[in-house]
Amino acid sequence: MRRRIFITLLGAAAARPFAALAQQPALPVIGFMNLSTARPFMEAAFREGLKETGYGESQKVTTEYHWAEGHDDRLSAMAVDLVRRRVSVIAATGTPAALAAKGATATIPIVFETAGDPVKLGLVASLNRPGGNITGVSQLSSELVSKRLGLLHDLIPSASAVGFLVNPVDPRTESQTAEMQEAGRTLGLQLHVLNASTEAEIDTAVASLSELRLGALVVGTGDLFSRQSERLAASIARQGVPAIYQYREYAAAGGLVSYGASLTDSYRQVGVYTGRILKGEKPADLPVMRPTRFELVINLKTAKTLGLTIPPGILAIADEVIE
Repeated sequence: MRRRIFITLLGAAAARPFAALAQQPALPVIGFMNLSTARPFMEAAFREGLKETGYGESQKVTTEYHWAEGHDDRLSAMAVDLVRRRVSVIAATGTPAALAAKGATATIPIVFETAGDPVKLGLVASLNRPGGNITGVSQLSSELVSKRLGLLHDLIPSASAVGFLVNPVDPRTESQTAEMQEAGRTLGLQLHVLNASTEAEIDTAVASLSELRLGALVVGTGDLFSRQSERLAASIARQGVPAIYQYREYAAAGGLVSYGASLTDSYRQVGVYTGRILKGEKPADLPVMRPTRFELVINLKTAKTLGLTIPPGILAIADEVIE
């Protein structure tokens, strides 16, 4: 009788760890989505932000990375699938992904990253009190296009005709173009708007730079341009046209100069907000984060290739000089 009781108790003790294991909650799942092709530096920056909030170890959270490979039509399906699977948070990076995620759910928390004004884009009600299930990070890069034109004018004051390369289907293009035209009039510059919504159209637009006799070029914001920064910077430089871009990555790839918020830091901040939401904070209570500083990066090697001398005053205020 005693032996039978001992075996029963031993069986119950042995089963207890397995029962406890079965009752452990599942790991939270983050759905990370972006229009571009896979970019390791973005993933690394996002993970760094998560780590700052205590989610750096793989056993605490699962992150699934979804890249649309430049196909806009895939984003809506991605967002709907993440909602169907009830992920804990959607990290929707880039304006197209942010808009797709917002259109797919009003309940699952969303943390976005955008270069545009999230209020004008319809993502949030206000920057300080986003409302609803969405908040994120705005680089306000779209609002800096006139500043970039001014910097380019300081670099190359002899350039009277300047190009502005934009993607006409990007939701920020209309406001950016209006701002650039006003800035061009103020500086006494002739502005040529070059439209490109595909890679082939980018090649055509870049090839037309010499025919238009443009003295300089401002490259607009948008994933279409940023996901091929190396190719775009190289092809513009081959045309012998000085250009200014929004991100450091362009200057590092051979572009003349860039001015804007740090893209790497923006993705880190998305990771921070995602971690804070996983810990219980509400998106509606988290104000949209904005950059506190902007980077001016100058590629001196490209300047020499173009036969340009960068004014000492501009070199003095540059955050980074690539030689």
